[in-house]
Amino acid sequence: MTSLPLVFDAPKRGLPPKHFADMDEAGAVAAVADLGLPKFRANQLAKHYYARLTGDVAEMTDLPAGKREDVARSLFPTLMTPVRNIACDDGSTQKTLWRLHDGTLLESVLMRYTDRNTLCISSQAGCGMACPFCATGQGGLDRNLSTAEIVDQVRAAARSLRDGALGEPGRLSNVVFMGMGEPLANYKRVVDAVRKITSPSPAGFGISARSVTVSTVGLAPAIRRLADEGLSVTLAVSLHTPDDELRDTLVPVNNRWSVAEVLDAARYYADQTGRRVSIEYALIRDVNDHPWRADLLGQKLRRTLGSLAHVNLIPLNPTPGSKWDASPKPAQDEFVRRVREQGISCTVRDTRGQEIAAACGQLAAEEG
Repeated sequence: MTSLPLVFDAPKRGLPPKHFADMDEAGAVAAVADLGLPKFRANQLAKHYYARLTGDVAEMTDLPAGKREDVARSLFPTLMTPVRNIACDDGSTQKTLWRLHDGTLLESVLMRYTDRNTLCISSQAGCGMACPFCATGQGGLDRNLSTAEIVDQVRAAARSLRDGALGEPGRLSNVVFMGMGEPLANYKRVVDAVRKITSPSPAGFGISARSVTVSTVGLAPAIRRLADEGLSVTLAVSLHTPDDELRDTLVPVNNRWSVAEVLDAARYYADQTGRRVSIEYALIRDVNDHPWRADLLGQKLRRTLGSLAHVNLIPLNPTPGSKWDASPKPAQDEFVRRVREQGISCTVRDTRGQEIAAACGQLAAEEG
């Protein structure tokens, strides 16, 4: 059994430079004042960043020319530099590997569907949750990302879409915190980032909270805390098995918060927000794909969440050299049938990016 540290803080490393996207409105006003600029410039900068999707002060031609260098240095330092961009799925999926100021690597994935454009972002560099079938978990935790490092992934993707990176120019409609890291282990910065993602322009990108999903492996107290934030984003709980015996191994945080505690917290979230909870379940051959586990999953969800639960089955995207493999299609179909038989909504996630190592952490592991 994998043990889990009792502290979820990231290792202490050099903090990224302060960025405009780290600041609230009052902070931005104070920052421009420190540069000798009137406070209306803060709103002007917000429009450039959140509405025009630019982080390059050279493009902000309505700023005084003599102040642009100061603004760039103090408010818009370079946070991320692209290392690799890889596309697949006929150009509808693009994975970006970013290098941060301290050399840390992170990943984001942009996906175009017929009815939406979705960005999967990272909230930490690496992950400390130690789930053995996850590429990020195998690499461990480097550090938490700053608010701006999270937000700038969204700005960069929205700009890429606008400029036709996935074909026809489009608009970013959905953001999912399902990349590298455990979002609720970087709670304050993730919540701050969500507010900036969902706030209307010029305070944010104006993406609907209902189109933002925050995932967690089951940090029950943080789920309850998130329920009280008034954000009404979609909560996705990475459950992966309904029984504590197996989950203690697959999701080691289960040693602290059992399946029952996690589902109780999920019910509290659903009650507080009125939102249905997504139960994420990576289906692994001969590990958690047994018919009795499908029955048990459906039974537990019926008792705790009922119609407020939706099971999202994920065909496992194996990592190189891993002993874990995806379940065969017949086992997957039988699992879906049995969960639905318990009256619980259940679908299979559309898999993307298998040929470009789109499982979280694979590209960073290759580069590192």
